[in-house]
Amino acid sequence: MSRKVTVVHRPQGTRLTPAQRAVVRRCRDLPDLVDPLELELVVSGAVADARPDEEFWAGLIEHAVSLPSRHNHALLRVLAALLTGRPREWAANAVPPVGPALEVGDAWVCDRSIDAGYLILTCAYRFARDAHAMVFLIDELAGGVVRQAFATRDVDTAHRRLARHAPLTLIAADAAHWLLAKSYDRLDRSAVDVAVDVRRTRLLARRRIALAFG
Repeated sequence: MSRKVTVVHRPQGTRLTPAQRAVVRRCRDLPDLVDPLELELVVSGAVADARPDEEFWAGLIEHAVSLPSRHNHALLRVLAALLTGRPREWAANAVPPVGPALEVGDAWVCDRSIDAGYLILTCAYRFARDAHAMVFLIDELAGGVVRQAFATRDVDTAHRRLARHAPLTLIAADAAHWLLAKSYDRLDRSAVDVAVDVRRTRLLARRRIALAFG
């Protein structure tokens, strides 16, 4: 049974763990960034080497709330947009999420499972007029774990390069994100070795899975 975590008021400047301090340090440039995808990548990359649970986010959010600053305000706004579940609610209760809103677009699969043992999933998204895509290589031989992942703003170029491997097949967005959710669930349950960018983009993928499922 998972332990219930409740956000409570902690003393101002509550001491952070080393992992939480590392996140704060890695996010110090957030106030100078305006691109929503770049903001996401910075925060998601900041926790790439951690396994943040609700208590981790609770401490980080309460620390930022207890010490108002330009930096902490920017961090909270990104967390309010990027996180899912209760941690997102905790951050959003303190500040409005950074905009614009994220929209889910089309998705395609490039199936190489027969001859190479993997498939490539491409999902398109949009912040207002700015489109981007995330590309995931899913290892079928390892039970469907995501082996590689990256985000790109050049969706057309990604399509052309992937089409060299196998035909791209359009699939429903909910089906694509159901497949992605299963893949990340397997990643979280195992110690399988994956590319660093899989963990750097973990929060981005989690946000998009939650959005696709409503």
